[in-house]
Amino acid sequence: MCRERKGLTQAELGKAIQYSEEQVSSVERGRRAPKPQFLEAADKVLGAGGLISGLEKDVEEARYPKKVRDLKKIEDEAVEVCAYDNSVINGLLQTEEYLRAVFHSRRPAFSEEELERLVTARLARQAILNSSQTLPAFSFVHDEATLRRRIGGKMVLRRQLERLLEAGQMRNVEIQVLPLDREDNASLGGPFTLLRLKEGNTVVHNEVQRTSRLISDRKEIQILELRYGVIRAQALPPQESLAFIEKALGET
Repeated sequence: MCRERKGLTQAELGKAIQYSEEQVSSVERGRRAPKPQFLEAADKVLGAGGLISGLEKDVEEARYPKKVRDLKKIEDEAVEVCAYDNSVINGLLQTEEYLRAVFHSRRPAFSEEELERLVTARLARQAILNSSQTLPAFSFVHDEATLRRRIGGKMVLRRQLERLLEAGQMRNVEIQVLPLDREDNASLGGPFTLLRLKEGNTVVHNEVQRTSRLISDRKEIQILELRYGVIRAQALPPQESLAFIEKALGET
């Protein structure tokens, strides 16, 4: 450990970086995630040459719930993401105020600390849309109900619809709408996401009623791949979908 090699006690390190001995102990024992200021100060005092301050990204991700960390890791490896949503706008496309409203509507309610962890984690996941390393292909099919449900209120929904229109112009993103007047909907069973990975495998993420799971069983995946193909055919084409969203915006 850098502190021990430097010959400092927890109290001495704490004094040098203006933190208490208890705070230093909590960080070292893994009971508390250190803030960036803590990492930078400790790196400087201990002469770690960036070894400690370089942990900032890992520490930040460690704050996220495990299910979010697992999903983000797979999303970062995906070359194609295909998602169907019938209740709320897909998390990768949500504005911050919309996603806060989604989390606020949960019962029993999240604590403020848990709420902030979830908001931060979801915003971090959205970075994949503008990744500088890879440019995955995204296909989103939204049931019309997601465009009409006023989560967070009228203005929050309006800004969310504007965000969908912006995202729909991105060259790696296709957004489709499945209108409510369609007689057929191949996924009345609920939302799901197909994640196609670099090595050719596909994983499915399914989240419903307090259950978030990743599916790797090939038979289940084949069924959902077939289902997604049918949903895309049932939905409006991308350009017509954007026009539909624009119309919904005007009616909101």
